[in-house]
Amino acid sequence: MMANMQFQAKVLVEGSSSGTALVLAEPLSLWGGLNPDTGEIIDRRHPQAGQTVTNRVLVLPSGRGSSSASSILLEAVKQGTAPAAIITSETDGILALGAAVAREMYDRSPPVLVLSGNDYGKIQTGQQLEIHVDGTVIISAS
Repeated sequence: MMANMQFQAKVLVEGSSSGTALVLAEPLSLWGGLNPDTGEIIDRRHPQAGQTVTNRVLVLPSGRGSSSASSILLEAVKQGTAPAAIITSETDGILALGAAVAREMYDRSPPVLVLSGNDYGKIQTGQQLEIHVDGTVIISAS
């Protein structure tokens, strides 16, 4: 049995959450890449096409492209298909904007955090993650 791993992330949008990690191999543009009605990754060129982000901790290197991605995240929050949390390896203001606006409009949003490259690389798809409001990320022991 392994011990819990704990990391400290930079908080872009605060909140606490938990869920199973979905680690994306490449950046994703939510605009044209995520169906906000279903939570499915619909960019057929993306390695994780067909996966669902709903209630999972979405771990991605960064967003990609369009500033309209924030509106897709906002719509996913409204529809109840958004990730439980979003962790990136670099600051992404577009994703943070979508989450911040969702918090204002719907009084809920996924926390958005940035982890250093070394810590970011230790998260694997399927691991259970806990996100604390102070930016603490815990990978639960298995």
